[in-house]
Amino acid sequence: MKRVQRIVALCCALCLAAALCGCGSRAEKSSEPVGKSYFGFFDTVSFVYSYAGDSAEQFADRSAEVSHILEEYHQLFDIYHEYSGKNNLCTLNRNAGGEALEIAPELMEFLLYCRQLYELTGGEMNVMLGSVLHLWHDCREEASADPTKARLPEPQVLEEAARHCGIELLELDEERGTARISDPQASIDVGAVGKGYATEMAARALEAEGVESYVLNIGGNIRILGSRPDGTGWVTGIRDPLQPNDGDFALRLRLQDTACVSSGAYERYYTVDGQRYHHIIDKDTLYPAAYYAAISVVTKDSGLADALSTALYCMPYEESCALAESLEGVEVLWIMPDGEQRWTPGLEELIAPEEANH
Repeated sequence: MKRVQRIVALCCALCLAAALCGCGSRAEKSSEPVGKSYFGFFDTVSFVYSYAGDSAEQFADRSAEVSHILEEYHQLFDIYHEYSGKNNLCTLNRNAGGEALEIAPELMEFLLYCRQLYELTGGEMNVMLGSVLHLWHDCREEASADPTKARLPEPQVLEEAARHCGIELLELDEERGTARISDPQASIDVGAVGKGYATEMAARALEAEGVESYVLNIGGNIRILGSRPDGTGWVTGIRDPLQPNDGDFALRLRLQDTACVSSGAYERYYTVDGQRYHHIIDKDTLYPAAYYAAISVVTKDSGLADALSTALYCMPYEESCALAESLEGVEVLWIMPDGEQRWTPGLEELIAPEEANH
């Protein structure tokens, strides 16, 4: 059974404000973090924080490594721009219906993983939904440029686009190292998983070096390596999707050696005739999903957390809950449109002590 509490929901994009204050006192580690920020990767801001007591040179090297990995995957996953010397997702989309293209092993591995996610989520996590997502993206961009011209995609145009979203349209040849989109009207969009996957690749590179007490905050996708210097977890606040700008939290979780990713209706949206339309599109209705105000997923793999935060958001609660409970090591917080909170049993153990008594 899920424990259900009717709490005033206070947020659901992730924030590390609470996480970045006071740490414990292992002599070889630091009680104060050092940090570095990067702009532009995945059209967001990325932060690297270390409590490991690194020397300035060591931290510079490690943060530069994170930056390099994020930049590489940003270029591979970019659907709007091509880059010299590589075939990326933009190249695949522009070549849709044409010949197979040779792609980097890293991109092949990612696309194979996307296929696995499609099967895992019963088709809810479908990177071939690009033709539909593109229509909504264009409408948001037009509304941003001129709110008086805000509009919705035409229903018949959406329905036609939905005929070109089959996962089988993405053809992968592992032996030859090639990829092809067979339908000229189909396109790939990895916005629901790309940033989380890249974050995970950066985290694994650091883990391979034995790095601990690091926090990666890649546009709100949180990936924690190890624990705080005192051996406990960082307190991570989850913002209120109903009042995302008031600075309070719906819930505070104490997390270590894991990832936490949120999806919500408050993030990217535009308004038509007084009604908001956000960016998380339900494959069944072809319109923004309306089951929740926000969802947060906690699991070790940042790529999986990112994908699930979108897939679970697009499923009715009973189905969303059933999928979450079927996955080992996955905990979920659902915030309903009225602010009610529901969570998986294991999330109870992660709630910060000051919240548990509420």
